[in-house]
Amino acid sequence: MEPAELSDVVKRLRRAEGQLRGVIRMIEEGRECADVVTQLAAVSRALDRAGFAIIARGLQECARTPAKGDGTTTEQLERLFLSLA
Repeated sequence: MEPAELSDVVKRLRRAEGQLRGVIRMIEEGRECADVVTQLAAVSRALDRAGFAIIARGLQECARTPAKGDGTTTEQLERLFLSLA
């Protein structure tokens, strides 16, 4: 996969990185547990979505050019997808 194809994923990951820094700051400031967990769940969802987007792009690439072969098979992508589920 080309890096340009994943620019939206990189943006999503940078946003999640900022959210995670916010969670760390909340913990250090002694914020309420429910608030921390809510924000942590948001970070987790953002990371999951980024992972799913990467796998979806990989599956699209495999479907477009199965003979090209970067070493990643559809079965490997399926296992990766299931590891996020």
